[in-house]
Amino acid sequence: MNAPASYQMAAEQTGGGSLSAGIVLVLATMTTGVMAGVFGVYANSIMPGLGKTDDRTFVGAFQQLDRAIINPLFMTFFFGALILTGLAGALHLGAAGRRALPWIVIAFVLYLVVVIITMAVNVPLNDAIKAAGAPDSISDLAQVRRDFNEGRWTAFNWVRVVFSIASFALLCVALLRHGRS
Repeated sequence: MNAPASYQMAAEQTGGGSLSAGIVLVLATMTTGVMAGVFGVYANSIMPGLGKTDDRTFVGAFQQLDRAIINPLFMTFFFGALILTGLAGALHLGAAGRRALPWIVIAFVLYLVVVIITMAVNVPLNDAIKAAGAPDSISDLAQVRRDFNEGRWTAFNWVRVVFSIASFALLCVALLRHGRS
C-alpha cells in the first residue's frame, strides 16, 4: 500500500525521513526515561533501604539485585537509550531536523556520561561485591561491605540520576522541536 501523495510530498519537503526520525526520537526518549527511572529507584529506595540493613543482608541482597538486573530487557534499555539517541541525532542532520538536533546532541553526551560512569564506577563495584562470594562463605562481611564503598556507588548513581533525567528532558524538548519542523 502506497502512502498518500500529500504525505509523500510533505516527506520530500522535510528531508524525506522525518517520520522515521520522529519514531526513533520517541524511542530514544522512552528508553532514556526508563533508565532515568531505574537509576532513580535505586537512589530513592533500594540503596537507602539496603543501607539500613546488617552487613549479611546488604551483601546478599545487593549481589542478588545485581545478578537480577543483568538481563536482556535491562541491557536493551540501557544501551538502547544511547544507540537510539545517537541514531536520532544522525537522522536529524538534515535541514528539517536542525531545530531538534542541538537538544539531541546534548542529551546524547549526557547519557554517554551515564554509560561511562556505569562501566567505570558502578559495574566494577558490583563485580567486586559479587566476587566476594556467597554471604555464608564470607568471614568478614563488614570488610566486604566497606570495600564495596556504598558512598562512592551511591554518589555516582546520583550523577546517573541527574544526567539521565536531564537527557530525558532534553529529548522531550527535541520531540517538541521535531514536531514543529
